[in-house]
Amino acid sequence: MTEKIREKALQYFPEVQAIRHYLHAHPELSFEENNTSDFVSGKLTSWGIKHQRGVAGTGIVAVLEGKQPGGRCIALRADMDALPILELNETNYKSQNAGVMHACGHDVHTSCLLGAAHILHELRDEWSGSIKLIFQPGEEKHPGGASVMIQEGVLENPKPEAILALHVYPNLPSGTVGFRAGQYMASADEVYITILGKGGHAALPHQTVDPISISALVISGLQQVISRKGNPLIPSVLTFGKIQSGFATNVIPDKVEILGTFRTMDEKWRYEAHKWIKDFTEQTCAAYGATAIVEIPAGYPSVYNDPALTNKATDWARAYVGEANVHDLDMRMAGEDFSFYTQSMPGCFFRLGTSRDGKEFTSAVHTPRFDIDEDALKTGMGMMAWCGINAAQG
Repeated sequence: MTEKIREKALQYFPEVQAIRHYLHAHPELSFEENNTSDFVSGKLTSWGIKHQRGVAGTGIVAVLEGKQPGGRCIALRADMDALPILELNETNYKSQNAGVMHACGHDVHTSCLLGAAHILHELRDEWSGSIKLIFQPGEEKHPGGASVMIQEGVLENPKPEAILALHVYPNLPSGTVGFRAGQYMASADEVYITILGKGGHAALPHQTVDPISISALVISGLQQVISRKGNPLIPSVLTFGKIQSGFATNVIPDKVEILGTFRTMDEKWRYEAHKWIKDFTEQTCAAYGATAIVEIPAGYPSVYNDPALTNKATDWARAYVGEANVHDLDMRMAGEDFSFYTQSMPGCFFRLGTSRDGKEFTSAVHTPRFDIDEDALKTGMGMMAWCGINAAQG
């Protein structure tokens, strides 16, 4: 079966490469993937794969059945949205939508799942069980397309027993994959703080409540709160990426707005930290006569790769790409809404190497020069098909 999948991946590579070029050239932001949805639907239709549209707006779901469809069902997922980034690459598939780019590789994920769908459909008489294909919108934007699709029943009728997904990884060369069992990625919550003071003339600070000076105390103090209240054995990151306030050098403003993100690997500490952030900010501001408004909407949970499923998937990968091409991964503080699926069933989120020998295509995701060695598409679609068959057959 591995050889048949490799042959199909090689056979379908030109088409899947063309699919990736189209998707990369026509990126769409989270929950706005209308053209992308039309395109994916058109491909599935052309291959004779029945599917459902309109899940979470632009999401698509298909169920492939093998020779014994009444058995085990598993799911394969790909995200479809792009980022608000201006692409700086000069290629014939460069983004045609100014200020929008597939800088996180979701065009690759969708292309690989489409390629896997084609392979699985062609070989459907040679595997058992059912494989649910999930083409998901909105991974990059709160509340996460995964959570919306789950609310709309994507994990029912039939209910998968496990789910797998891949993600591009320029730290590894194409032709390789990476796995980590257990805790892998952090929860990701957004932090919004507004400090309300009393503005006035910069030369008369005693007549004001200066929210800018208070914001400095809050930002500095919160770093101490996280490092001193949290267990040092639990990775945590509190980063503020945006501060906005003020009008001129000689004017103390009325308010400061601070935006950031809090990430950790422990769900219990995650919500304890929310309370510490809120209490410290409010109390610090009150001590200086200001008022704080703190909002920390719950974002993505941490990604936990089911050890049993991940260990099996690692073995399947060794059989498909070879022992030397399977790598162990370190934990990452980045977040992923794939974590919502893993709260309902065993999941495995693995990495697809996309650099060329670790020397070319090494720009990080979420940067304007991210791109891939497209030979990785062969590995990606083959791995998804191979893992899907093995997982469906138990």
